[in-house]
Amino acid sequence: MGKTAVVIPISLLVMAGMVLLLVQADRPRVRQPQAGVALRSAGASAELSLFCAASNRSVLEPIRERYERETGHRVQVQYGASQTLLSQLQVAGVADLFLPADDSFLRIARESGLVAEVLPVGMMRCGLVVRRGNPLRLRSVADLLRDGVRLVQANPDAAAVGKLARQVLTKQGMWDSVNAATDGFRTTVNDVANDVAVGAADAGIVYDVVLYGRADLEFVDVPELQGATSQVSIGVTTACSQTAAALHFARYVSAEDRGLEEYRRQGFAAERGDVWADVPELAVYAGSMLRPAIEDTITAFEQREGVRVSRSYNGCGILVAQMQSGQHPDAYFACDVEFMKQVADLFGPATDVSQNELVILVPKGNPRQIAGLQDLTQSDLRVGIGHEKQCAMGWITQRTFAESGLTTKIMENVTVQTPTGDMLVNQLRTGSLDAAVAYLSNAAGSAEYLDAVQIQGIPCSVATQPWAVLRQSRYPRLADRLFERIRSAESQEIFAAEGFRWQLSENPAKP
Repeated sequence: MGKTAVVIPISLLVMAGMVLLLVQADRPRVRQPQAGVALRSAGASAELSLFCAASNRSVLEPIRERYERETGHRVQVQYGASQTLLSQLQVAGVADLFLPADDSFLRIARESGLVAEVLPVGMMRCGLVVRRGNPLRLRSVADLLRDGVRLVQANPDAAAVGKLARQVLTKQGMWDSVNAATDGFRTTVNDVANDVAVGAADAGIVYDVVLYGRADLEFVDVPELQGATSQVSIGVTTACSQTAAALHFARYVSAEDRGLEEYRRQGFAAERGDVWADVPELAVYAGSMLRPAIEDTITAFEQREGVRVSRSYNGCGILVAQMQSGQHPDAYFACDVEFMKQVADLFGPATDVSQNELVILVPKGNPRQIAGLQDLTQSDLRVGIGHEKQCAMGWITQRTFAESGLTTKIMENVTVQTPTGDMLVNQLRTGSLDAAVAYLSNAAGSAEYLDAVQIQGIPCSVATQPWAVLRQSRYPRLADRLFERIRSAESQEIFAAEGFRWQLSENPAKP
């Protein structure tokens, strides 16, 4: 026999992982989204309410009208200054959706537990507005300080553009002078543009997109405000009781062939969005060992978003072969980085999510007294392992055997090679095997029947699970939101309970 067995009940190993997770997660959490109801058709019947920045009124109105025509569902919009709307959300919490002029307001809302999902829309630039022809030849912020120039701004304590201008000019040491030269502060950026249009002011600080369709006005891109931009996104509030309907509209606003068409037409810069679908279907390939860790999260995601997620769980070798033959999912959650590398050309950057430990599984009580890999060479021992070409588990097992120098002797006792660890667990429980080399997670639900013998001193016996999104996916934003749910605190607890070790350093909660 070999050295003394390090046999640990599977339930204790899983518990240790959960304790570590709880220690790592000892930090304030965002209030979690309420459960939604899946859509049976486009949208839902109840009217939605949206708080929207005044700067986005001209672009949002045609999108809202088109949405209502196409779906038959109504959206009530309240326009105003971003800070004012955020304050109303904090006090009353009555809106289903929140679309401020800058993501900083969504970040505040999210950190306060007021907003759940955030969908990016477009980008606006900050600069000057003057009358057509720029009669005073204003070419810089410094020109605003000349005698006789009447300057108006949006209130920096209420409007996103005012807040942005103050931040940028403060860093340059110019804010105090510009503030002193300002003749008046207005509630919204639209009010600033209107003042210049009617001759009540000579110039104002605005977003470029506010001047869309305003032939009487001109935008001046000044050097002091170069790079001063605001990211526009739409968020679903945690107070929303009809999340599937709210996300339905949010997807429409941020869809490549719906809302983003109008945003780009009115001068917003926008990254590629999802293709519009009433009920989109997201295809996900995942290693079979990940199924117990992510299945409940995916089901909850489907219900909340009102979408479908088709899952293909299998050995990663089999999944890779399918992808190499032309079957391309929207997202891939691999059992190990090696199987992500084999299809890296199809996917964007991969993110390592979790780790899973390779162990020797034995019947409860370890009747053959297996202490390590050396003991898998006992005579008359029936050993099961993963198939090295069909799953990451099998590939890592062979590397582990090779590192130990015992490949030939152990393989003499191998009676079965399977594409998944679950099949090995089943054969152990029925008595068809005396031992199996599999992931700890494979036996997380069989603690009553099995023990785990740790494989010591061989680093390659640990697999790392990465996630990536298909470069040519029709629904990259939807896939990103699913990944956000997989990264959530609740999901981390599931991973730990199923025997995985969490790898990500933090749970992202930023738009």
